[in-house]
Amino acid sequence: MKRWSAPCVWITSVRLASAAILSGSLWSCTGSETLATAGPGEPLPGLSQQQLARFEVGKQWFDHRWTPEEGQGPLYMQEGCTSCHDIPTLGGAGSELLNEVTHWDPVEGCQILEEEGGPLVQDRTTPLLAQLGIRGEQRPPSATGFVALHPIPLYGLGLIEAIPDSTILSREDPDDADGDGISGRASRLPDGRLGRLGVKAYRATVYDLTEGAFRRSLGLTTPRTPHEETVGGTPLPPGTDPVPEPEITEEILGSVTDFIRYLAPAARPEPASKAEADTLRWGEEVFRTLGCPSCHVPAMHTGASDDPAFDRKTIFLYSDLLLHDMGPALADICGPTATPSELRTGRLMGLRFHKQYMHDGGASSINYAILRHGGEATAARQAYDRLSWEVRQYLIRFLSSL
Repeated sequence: MKRWSAPCVWITSVRLASAAILSGSLWSCTGSETLATAGPGEPLPGLSQQQLARFEVGKQWFDHRWTPEEGQGPLYMQEGCTSCHDIPTLGGAGSELLNEVTHWDPVEGCQILEEEGGPLVQDRTTPLLAQLGIRGEQRPPSATGFVALHPIPLYGLGLIEAIPDSTILSREDPDDADGDGISGRASRLPDGRLGRLGVKAYRATVYDLTEGAFRRSLGLTTPRTPHEETVGGTPLPPGTDPVPEPEITEEILGSVTDFIRYLAPAARPEPASKAEADTLRWGEEVFRTLGCPSCHVPAMHTGASDDPAFDRKTIFLYSDLLLHDMGPALADICGPTATPSELRTGRLMGLRFHKQYMHDGGASSINYAILRHGGEATAARQAYDRLSWEVRQYLIRFLSSL
């Protein structure tokens, strides 16, 4: 059953009117939650010296530019992790787009088109492959869904990984039993694990996310998947992949995974003035009044852990990590457990680092991103549409601060 409880209590008397009359606000935090934030790109507080060393090694590999002589390709999309994640620091957002395709059938479900080259359209090739006239993959003929995914910040993913399954499952309401029009459901992967990462919630762990990026985006085979991708389903021509498989070691893969896992959520800047603080508080009240926290849950907590860096921490992710039907206008690719119109609730944490918005980067402003919401978010979008311009600006200013 869905529910939301704030980690902090807002004591306020607020009226939302066309002139935005808001007054009597007081922000009061209670409890002893531990926040694990730092500057953008910095490690989690409380890491051991060994963990910090792993973080630094992984950071170097994250920043590495791979070459064909090291095993990159022959088909690939980017030369290194920082190609997609470097704004404002390593591990942040990016401007490059990743083209993903799938095939959806209402009876058979989702197919990721492995027999036609896989879900990512790898549009770059190494010189050996280019010499044979192969310049990259094309969209598979059987693809029914296509999206250009926009890279988002990786900050705080280790804490999200550490949120107990039970916390996520407690918010499920697949049949909308409470009648509020919101019926989020968890992504239960074929192997029984709970998906929580990726736009379709198809990754369970940071390791899964990292391994998939090495393999699909960088064109590097891994110990878990020691075979090359095909060219649209056709095996690579002989002699175009001279580096033995796997092309990266488990040590490299593990260190990059640890770098991402140990990245702290980026702390929000302090308001520059009392007036700005008031604006942000008022904007957050608009956020709550519209019902946005029903899906964009402000905070969750990690479970008990022997690792101090992950032990009972609060993370302000602004997501319930569930799949929601967002309506036909946002339907594109499917996922192993998601229909084309279902998306995992986007994390608003780190929204201030974005230049484009929504999973496909299809909104050039926060205002337009909100107006694109449909399906289960229709009521909230319609309520937003009824707000005056002035009240909308409070909300947009709040979201821009996250």
